[in-house]
Amino acid sequence: MSLAYFLLHSTASSTALPTPSERWVQAFADGQWATWGNLLARVRPGDTVWIPVSQPQWPDRIAELLAQRPGSLVVVLSSVPEDAEGLRALDAGARGYCHLQAVPELLREVQQVVVHGGLWVGPSLVQRLVAATRELVQRNPASASAAGCDLSGLSEREAQVARAVALGKSNKEVAEQLFISERTVKAHLGAIFDKLGVRDRVQLVLRLQSSVHSDLPGVRP
Repeated sequence: MSLAYFLLHSTASSTALPTPSERWVQAFADGQWATWGNLLARVRPGDTVWIPVSQPQWPDRIAELLAQRPGSLVVVLSSVPEDAEGLRALDAGARGYCHLQAVPELLREVQQVVVHGGLWVGPSLVQRLVAATRELVQRNPASASAAGCDLSGLSEREAQVARAVALGKSNKEVAEQLFISERTVKAHLGAIFDKLGVRDRVQLVLRLQSSVHSDLPGVRP
């Protein structure tokens, strides 16, 4: 069973919150928090460590944690998420990046995605990934055929949702364009991930980007 740990500041003089947010505590009833020294003695492979960017030298902490405790998973929390910081987190080895005050339901969803081998980033970073992949395909058209994805195993609606997500659309945007609820979008995504053998929307974007067609009804860039 994967445990969730929250990394605290080592000094009492820090202006950061001494404990995790109330929402984090609500999300993880069995969650624990510890300072750096105590954390290293307790974390096991598969456990998730949540590190706020208020932690001094947090990228170095991530690198050291992953070096000393291989198999542990890191999610970075920020009070003001931005793409540059998110990219730094992923570059340091984090598997997720989200808002410090995210609601408990979202925090649990992040945990589930990360524990199952996925990557959690915000919609803005997904859109940047889409743009970068498009540019790569445009520069090297031959890569498109190799990267293409067979959607024949998906239902018509699942294919629409998959292509919309590959265009960088958020769940809310997909729901509005296809006139369905966000809950239905999430259900379709779960089925899509299983059928295509991907673990998260980032992998889905990479798999489908070269197969996206803008003439799909209700789905436009």
